[in-house]
Amino acid sequence: MPNHSCSQFRYAHSYSRRDALRIGALGGMSLSLPGLLQHRAQAAENSSSTFGIAKRVIMLYLHGGHPQQETFDPKPNGPSAVRGEFSAISTSLPGIQFSELLPETSKIAHKLSIIRSMSHDNPNHVQASYPANTGHNHPPELKKRGDFPPSPDHFPPFGAVLDAVKPTHKTLPNWVRIGPLMRRSNGAVLHGQISGMLGAKHSSFAVDQELLSKDVQIEAVRYGDDLTSVRLNDRQNLLQQIDGHSRLIDRSTEVRSFDQYYQRAFNLLCSDETRKAFDLASEPAAIRDRYGKTEFGQRCLLARRLAESGVPMTNVSYCHTPRGSWDTHSSNFTKMKNSLAPTLDTAFTALIEDLEERGMMDETLVIINAEFGRTPKINSRAGRDHWPWVYSLAMCGAGARGGTIFGSSDESAAYPTSHAHDPKDFAATLYLLMGIPSNTLIHDAVNRPHPLIVGQPIHELLG
Repeated sequence: MPNHSCSQFRYAHSYSRRDALRIGALGGMSLSLPGLLQHRAQAAENSSSTFGIAKRVIMLYLHGGHPQQETFDPKPNGPSAVRGEFSAISTSLPGIQFSELLPETSKIAHKLSIIRSMSHDNPNHVQASYPANTGHNHPPELKKRGDFPPSPDHFPPFGAVLDAVKPTHKTLPNWVRIGPLMRRSNGAVLHGQISGMLGAKHSSFAVDQELLSKDVQIEAVRYGDDLTSVRLNDRQNLLQQIDGHSRLIDRSTEVRSFDQYYQRAFNLLCSDETRKAFDLASEPAAIRDRYGKTEFGQRCLLARRLAESGVPMTNVSYCHTPRGSWDTHSSNFTKMKNSLAPTLDTAFTALIEDLEERGMMDETLVIINAEFGRTPKINSRAGRDHWPWVYSLAMCGAGARGGTIFGSSDESAAYPTSHAHDPKDFAATLYLLMGIPSNTLIHDAVNRPHPLIVGQPIHELLG
């Protein structure tokens, strides 16, 4: 349990056009041009058909960075020194090709919204995960530090923001992480996974265990063998009495925070709704096989169950260990062919088709995200190294414009040739779809306000 105090946060309210005019009138017609433009933007945002359309978000995070050349942006006619071992195949979109390693994904290209021109300049895994998950960059002076621990002063990731700004459940978590907390081989935790300024009470509900067994039980929501519902409620009543006395003695922030954590955990543990949502073993064998007999596949299936139950945000990490698996500095082509690409191809397409068959795609957004891509140049170990200067991301579902391939890279998949976008713009796009106003502020430990959204939505990706 973190020992730092949890700050109180305030959020700016969005104003209608009428409110903006009223405020300007009250100020002696002194509303500034920047203020007027902001209110106009807010009015347009509120009237957008895609604002808030994504009621549930599933983010598949390919820790390490997937090679754009072997996924969504192949270069079959590029220079021989960079194009790699694999060819490109046609997709369901005329004239558009994906890598041959994604045969099933190529069949649903008409449902996807893909940007091929993501770009930034930080090749460090730990640091680059920060803008990928929060939409904020580290100051230039921090980039020189290499790997360093995440800070409670960091901006929060999407799930923590949803939990704070748009909480929807008392018996289900608002933000779930499936998979291990992503780390590097030196133990450094990737940034953008903790709740940062919003405090520990908005942390993710973590499921970090193997999921492949037929009768798998999710330990995070499992009763102890000797802990019945009646005994849990007895314990709750006893603790409420003890807590009542403790309040008379100590009203510190830490005590109040612990009370919130305990009550939330108790509600989750006692909820039939929670246990049903996490009951992966109840899925038919055919459905479990459809997602693939891999940890990532079963994580995606559990994410579908959570979305179906109404959980707003689920993060699914693609890493076999905390060290990750897409960091292909060696044997890139062998790993992509034998493991990485087939696992992603099977699980991702199963997830999309399953959601569609259940009538959930109109309000569920699925994202393939990562901190960066891989180098055009193939190194001496048949690997590709870190490359943030151009890479590809994908979306499907609520608010995403199906059949869109936006932006482009050069013949080596090295740099954007059109429509370069920083992760802050992708974050702004997601926040718009999730219904988080562009003028939202969060406050740090000393109550200083900070704009949450600093990029501009990529409207070409939106339906």
